Amino acid sequence: MKRIIQGCATLLMVCIVNLSIAGEGMWLPLLLKAMNEKEMQSMGMKMTAEDIYSVNQGSLKDAIVHFGGFCTSELISAEGLLLTNHHCGYSAIQSHTTLENNYLKNGFWAPSKAAELPNPSLSATFIVRIEDITETILKGVTDDMPSKERQSTIDKNIDALEAATDIKEYEDIIIRPFFKGNQYFMFITMTYNDVRLVGAPPDAIGKFGADTDNWVWPRHTGDFSLFRIYAGPDNLPADYSEDNVPFKPKHFLPISLDGVETGDFTLVFGFPGRTNQYLPSDAMAMTVDVLNPARIGIRDKALEVIDAAMRADEQVRIQYASKQARIANAWKKWQGENLGIETTGGLDRKHRFEEEFMKRVNNNPEWKQKYGKLLADFKARYTQLTPYAKANAYYGETIGFNIELMRSARLGDRLIKAYENNGEEGYNNFKGRLMPYYSNFYKDYSAEVDQKVFAALMEHYAQNTATQYHPEILKTQLEKVDKRFDRHAEIIYKNSAFANAERIQALLALPPAEAIAKIKDDPAYQTWKGFQEMYAAQISDKYNELQDQISDLQRHYMKAIMTVFPERRFFPDANSTLRVTYGKVNGYQPRDAVSYQPKTYLSGVIEKYKPGDYEFDVPEKLRQLEQSKDYGPYGEEGQMPVCFIGTNHTTGGNSGSPAIDAHGNLIGLNFDRAWEGTMSDINYDASICRNIMVDIRYVLFIIDKYADAGHLIEEMKLVHPKKK
Repeated sequence: MKRIIQGCATLLMVCIVNLSIAGEGMWLPLLLKAMNEKEMQSMGMKMTAEDIYSVNQGSLKDAIVHFGGFCTSELISAEGLLLTNHHCGYSAIQSHTTLENNYLKNGFWAPSKAAELPNPSLSATFIVRIEDITETILKGVTDDMPSKERQSTIDKNIDALEAATDIKEYEDIIIRPFFKGNQYFMFITMTYNDVRLVGAPPDAIGKFGADTDNWVWPRHTGDFSLFRIYAGPDNLPADYSEDNVPFKPKHFLPISLDGVETGDFTLVFGFPGRTNQYLPSDAMAMTVDVLNPARIGIRDKALEVIDAAMRADEQVRIQYASKQARIANAWKKWQGENLGIETTGGLDRKHRFEEEFMKRVNNNPEWKQKYGKLLADFKARYTQLTPYAKANAYYGETIGFNIELMRSARLGDRLIKAYENNGEEGYNNFKGRLMPYYSNFYKDYSAEVDQKVFAALMEHYAQNTATQYHPEILKTQLEKVDKRFDRHAEIIYKNSAFANAERIQALLALPPAEAIAKIKDDPAYQTWKGFQEMYAAQISDKYNELQDQISDLQRHYMKAIMTVFPERRFFPDANSTLRVTYGKVNGYQPRDAVSYQPKTYLSGVIEKYKPGDYEFDVPEKLRQLEQSKDYGPYGEEGQMPVCFIGTNHTTGGNSGSPAIDAHGNLIGLNFDRAWEGTMSDINYDASICRNIMVDIRYVLFIIDKYADAGHLIEEMKLVHPKKK
């Protein structure tokens, strides 16, 4: 068993407190009966809450799978066939790709189960049941208890609950706080680790539009891939074996061929990662004015280097395809977040809410005593935090994320610690774990590309951070090269063992004491160490201290607003646990004189077609299918639908989530949000927040007509609910 803890009496008043509206919210499926069922049915849903979440019988929840711990997927056949996004399966697809078998460029379709490809690092997790354990976990906790004492009491209660909870040997327990620690739920899970790649379209379909279209509507991306869960002969989790058999689910999603129209009910079921809907205005202002511009600027520099290298070299494009996508994804999202908050007046709305909060608090003596200073305390803490938060962002983006050499050198420090703490035995144990990592790391690494990223980001860091955040090692190194950042990078990469697979292998082949001495003298390690020591001395302690104080304030503030606004219906922030969000298919108007329709078609793919372009090339066969209008049973009125949008409140982690119709059938695959509404993580606004989904008929069309993989279609259950 493992444990994971993570952490209107008048119309005016209704507008001020921003009551949860249809489309807003990420709701716990356990509580739908009490909180959401009637509203969902009033919007057109034909199911009951029990159809969505049930412990005693098969329900929609049994078809929803946490894919690898970072995305969502869903079962679409009785033989464990799993559907998720192309970008969710991208690392797995890339891991099987070579220049000779280029599955990124050409796609992959297993002709039989025997040809499906294993993925040792992938997992598929089901939710067995969910329990509200708030009373048990908060037993003995009081409002005036110091934070450390409070957490100690909670930890003891968690330990006791875990010991008393009866679970099967193949089940796990996850306990998570909700509403900033004012409520707790327990999730009993079951995880399968034999997950095999079944099919994926080429990048020209699965990643069509790439960075240019990322976070943008209208969208024409066939963002899907197929995997299969394998189990032991008893249908229970088992380590990979050729003797394993396809998993038999309690429920899988039938697939509707009827398509969608404006106003149709949509339910998205998945594992949204993280949102912060209840931040004070000072936190939102810091994000918009300080953190996002800093992070965007750093990734601008990194992407400029990587994009140029990928366009110039096919081998680099393969190596960096997944990494570039990860960098660009957040980079573009942060830009859209700022735009959306500005466009919708997000900060003004926060201020109006806080004004109403203080008005109510000041009119109630008890509330005034308990909550009257909360907003002032927030302002004081965020004023103190801002310079440290900015420095933390620069350090994290530069040293922790975008320069690969620094991540590799950091592992050298762990080797040193293993040796110093546990001698040769500790060193050899960690080295044994490290060797496979390095083998995989250097497979997709270009020192030439990373050297240019290093030079660009070090110069950007030096120019945009205060001098107290410049480590002495950086100053010393730059003085030796007359502050030429390109020369600085050249020397480090030429002389560091961490910049080359053969060099690191040779270093690790040395006796432990000799290897440790060489690591300590390595210029990349010394650079990383200098930054790490500066971070520890100048940033981390104060940053973490203030964050802890803010977290404590946020918990009190969450309880306060739930008390002060009893008429408001609150949903918990996302924390990678199973949630339901519901809405409708609908277009939107992002700005003056611009109006977006809710559906796109294959004809739009052809309109964007640029021969040979890595973002907008279109495979010849797909062009032929469009020209001949050979859509099979998947088209509508002479067109082939590709994507559609809805008002569902989604975030990262919802990638791969099923879009489900009023009857419980699969109609689409969630994969993105519209750029103007990416601020929904901290400021949902129904006027422009839209989630983007692949029409399931396009998925079927690509599998059947483009890939000639009709044997996969035969596994599925295709239905026509609108024709009943």
